[in-house]
Amino acid sequence: MSTPAILRPSELPVTERGGGARTVRLVTADIGSQRLLNGITRFGPGASIPLHSHNCEESVIILEGDAVFEIDGVTHELTRHDTTWIPPDVPHRFRNASDSAPLAIFWTYADIAATRTIAATGETRSIASEHAREKS
Repeated sequence: MSTPAILRPSELPVTERGGGARTVRLVTADIGSQRLLNGITRFGPGASIPLHSHNCEESVIILEGDAVFEIDGVTHELTRHDTTWIPPDVPHRFRNASDSAPLAIFWTYADIAATRTIAATGETRSIASEHAREKS
């Protein structure tokens, strides 16, 4: 049986994702999760992540700022507390809509073995491996 955890993002390592995105992992296999992953990603002004898809469901909540959310070729403007649900294998991405304010999202994957496939290259990586290069 796993031990429950209280996670404090301000005390956890940060992964520099490139392009102005930084991630703090929260619930992971490292703490005993067997089914889900979640964390917080912050985007600098104008930052974005490339169009991609996952092998499982994902949900994202906008914690702070304004986002442009592209899903399956359609863009949507999102703001604080707007929430998305993304089925597996559907191309999507988030972009910070502001040139001056940060964007923060809380993401959850429905599978501990979640992967990301970059649409432009077809490259697939595990979500866990993307966060392996942590920096405080």
